[in-house]
Amino acid sequence: MIKKHLMIGACAFVLGAGTMAYISQQAQATAQPKAETYRMLELFGDVLEMTEKQYVTEVDEKKLIEAALEGMLSSLDPHSGYLAPAGFDDMQETTKGEYGGLGIEITSEDGVVKIVSPMDGTPADRAGLKPGDYITAVNGQSVLGLPVSEAVKQMRGKPGEKVTLSIAREKTDPFDVTLVREVIKQKVVTSRLEGDYGYVRLSTFNEKATDEVVAAIKDLKAKNPRMKGLVFDLRRNPGGLLDQAVGVADVFLDGGEVVSQRGRDPRDIERYNARPGDLLDGLPMVVLVDNGSASAAEIVAGALQDRKRAEVVGLTSFGKGSVQTVIPLRGGSDGAVKLTTARYYTPAGRSIQKTGIEPDLEVAASREQAELIANRAFQFSEASLPNSLDAEEGKIRREAHAPAEAPPEGFDVKKDFQLTRAIDVLKNGSVMATPKLPKPAPKLASAAGKPGSSPKK
Repeated sequence: MIKKHLMIGACAFVLGAGTMAYISQQAQATAQPKAETYRMLELFGDVLEMTEKQYVTEVDEKKLIEAALEGMLSSLDPHSGYLAPAGFDDMQETTKGEYGGLGIEITSEDGVVKIVSPMDGTPADRAGLKPGDYITAVNGQSVLGLPVSEAVKQMRGKPGEKVTLSIAREKTDPFDVTLVREVIKQKVVTSRLEGDYGYVRLSTFNEKATDEVVAAIKDLKAKNPRMKGLVFDLRRNPGGLLDQAVGVADVFLDGGEVVSQRGRDPRDIERYNARPGDLLDGLPMVVLVDNGSASAAEIVAGALQDRKRAEVVGLTSFGKGSVQTVIPLRGGSDGAVKLTTARYYTPAGRSIQKTGIEPDLEVAASREQAELIANRAFQFSEASLPNSLDAEEGKIRREAHAPAEAPPEGFDVKKDFQLTRAIDVLKNGSVMATPKLPKPAPKLASAAGKPGSSPKK
């Protein structure tokens, strides 16, 4: 999530000899750690100077310092980092919903670029790239160990040019795929009628998300004034802007809390509320999620689930329950710092960092996917990222298990089984009232041997 942040300082004047003595003791107690910080900063300067003078070839000091900033911030968690001026400009273009590239949301895992989600209707989507795929090289040049911003720079460029990505995928030999760069005009919303039920898919939370969801629902209601319910599809939605998450949830909620965010200080709580008025006037809803549903998508799914406004069908979501604040440096001329500043909580007070939103009805998209989940080979999530922010004490993501439902033998593979089950829930009135299908065979869960024996993701 990206939120422009205004920091306001405050001074407190404290009177009394006892209090002043306490402050003096505190200052003495913190002097030593500060001295160590200054010593390490001096060490950094010494190493930079040594590198500049003695490295085998000339070095670019600016690039070295930018790399040091990126390394410092990315050591905190996978979502903090330094954005050089060009990277900051790219980020702003992305949130506006139009830019040149391939249409892939990526992250970094152990120095390897990993796909969070391909965006609907983009070259990456059409090429069949999947969440969890690793990108090891771009045009034959390795991207191993590169910051995400550098990898993005290599994939973006002039529309019409070909780009070859080297892909590593679970249980598949490495392969190359050649894509053609396009001006990415994200189609944020797609919608249609499924009989008497509406279907709206939101692919990302950019600046257009709320307006396009509203327009799609109004269009569906105009086409069928007697529409009986809505499936809201957030699968493979990697998130985006916090204000748009609140705006989208507001479309369906008649007032009340959507989400809260809490920083380091327990008293630092910011709450976001919906306004009165539900555009669907209480029509039943089902939200579809999977492990590619992250961040803002989880805020919306969690809010609708907690507020009993919708039931959730699909797979446990990604589990990114942290808030990133983008702080421009010198107005953006020196780039920006993206810093994790808070966790977000659903209306019921759940932090879903690492654990994700668990569906009310767990449904695998395919029998193959069900087997992967059971064999622990389908665990790409926030919890799988190195150095990720801890979940709340005692909470862990659900371990390997056979999902509750998967497509039965003979189900048409061209059809969307998760959507089929979501509509079944609407027709039957609730998950509880929906007849359940036989659970996939337990043997799937033991196919990989003991828990923990699967290869590292």
